Amino acid sequence: TLGALRGHEPFWALRGVNLALPRGAALGLIGRNGAGKSTLLRLLAGTSSPSEGRLRVRGPVASLLELGAGFHLELTGRQNIALAGMLLGLTRHAMREKEAAIAEFSELGEFLDQPVRTYSSGMGMRLGFAIAASVDPAVLLIDEVFAVGDQAFQKKCVDRVLDFRKRGTTLVLCSHSLYDVRQICDRAAWIDAGRVRAFGAAVDVTNDYSSFAREAEAAS
Repeated sequence: TLGALRGHEPFWALRGVNLALPRGAALGLIGRNGAGKSTLLRLLAGTSSPSEGRLRVRGPVASLLELGAGFHLELTGRQNIALAGMLLGLTRHAMREKEAAIAEFSELGEFLDQPVRTYSSGMGMRLGFAIAASVDPAVLLIDEVFAVGDQAFQKKCVDRVLDFRKRGTTLVLCSHSLYDVRQICDRAAWIDAGRVRAFGAAVDVTNDYSSFAREAEAAS
């Protein structure tokens, strides 16, 4: 049709987003499903490119965006540790030195030598978080990884993230748990329909979002 007919409607997952985060700060991304939070994390991680605009991230980035993302399902957990090290730009020797700590943190035991395709989602999360926690990134991106796993391991993950914060790592956390956002982050951004509806102190923004959610539930 030479462009005369268009069989689709444009959809902007994010538009008009303008945020700046200083080094060592922690930002929580909140909002309803489909608001654009995970898209923003993928852009920051470099796994997606913006259609327009620009972004800049200073320093090495470690990310936990999807459970098991980047794992080769036919390889064992131990082999995937080595593979992840190469993707992170680490030498084989450096990753071998970290392997024992990763194995201990993941608590996978003998399953570390089994193919990842046999893992449950919780086991994949344990391994993915253990690998990310073993490096020392300037920026750490986390997307809902606390939603899977038992309570003890969730606390272990939160403690490790808080340790990253103490060491000056910049953190961007996407979560539906407002408690986790208030506990870990000093700032929050409420994303709604691809735009930033509120940005500021984590307590203030999460309280505003909580009030909005209650009103929306009451109206329905």
